[in-house]
Amino acid sequence: MVWLRIALAPVLLLGVLWFVDLSDVARQLRQAQPGWLVAALASAVASNLVSAWRWRSLVRWLGHGLALGRALRLYFQAMALSALLPGAVVGGDVFRAVALRRGGMETWAAGVSVLLDRLSGLWMLWVLAAATAAWAWHGGAQAALVGWGLPAFGAALPAVAAVLLLALPAALLWGLQRVPGRGRSAVLAQRPDTAGEFGRQLLQSALVQLLSVGALACCGQALGLQLPYWAYAIAAAPTFLMAALPVSFGGWGTREAAAALSLAPFGVAAAPAVAVSLLYGVLGLVQALAGLGLTLVQRRTER
Repeated sequence: MVWLRIALAPVLLLGVLWFVDLSDVARQLRQAQPGWLVAALASAVASNLVSAWRWRSLVRWLGHGLALGRALRLYFQAMALSALLPGAVVGGDVFRAVALRRGGMETWAAGVSVLLDRLSGLWMLWVLAAATAAWAWHGGAQAALVGWGLPAFGAALPAVAAVLLLALPAALLWGLQRVPGRGRSAVLAQRPDTAGEFGRQLLQSALVQLLSVGALACCGQALGLQLPYWAYAIAAAPTFLMAALPVSFGGWGTREAAAALSLAPFGVAAAPAVAVSLLYGVLGLVQALAGLGLTLVQRRTER
């Protein structure tokens, strides 16, 4: 399976580049404006700093101490593994869980902290996309979403979706707290300050995704795309989700294919859409290199 992913990653990316014309993508990348790229990197780094803070909050809620500095180091080291190992984010997530286990945290709790951190981000990504679609419905979102094949039910459809997505985890926690049971899920929901942690996750994940979408939008601006922020917020949901699938290295290929499909309803041709996604992927690589540097420094210090 690992070797299949190793072979699949370049095939996916090269297939997408061939489909949209590699020379056209290269031309788009050559005209990228450095100022917007710096802004994109700053937004992406800020997003991951908040992500590490969010994960630390979960770890502490689960009863394990974790210094903010160590959380940041582990998070960026995990990014390096996710970029270098097949399986997208899975390798980095396993690394974080193992690091917590070696630090004395129970195996189950360590795994849960990483799982909840990942789910928190994906959950808010779709909440943001649905809420943004409802807000911008009459400003152009309607035509784009109908172009995706969704029924033209009006702004109520994405608005209801956003409310339901927000309410689902809260309802699940409420039910687990009131249904008698000694299972791990029930015990988890009945931990002290569960409501407070839910609120923190909501706010932190919202900030993470706003910054991540901001980085994607800055990549688009670097290429001269004149799209509103809300368009990127909607397109980011399927794009980021596909990048997280464990079928390639760092989401390469799946992210570009999703970006081409997701930005098309907003009038973006395939070549610039893929170029935007490639630039966003490079932002992750830069941060992964920083994480790799932290790993090398740590190993040298431990000798």
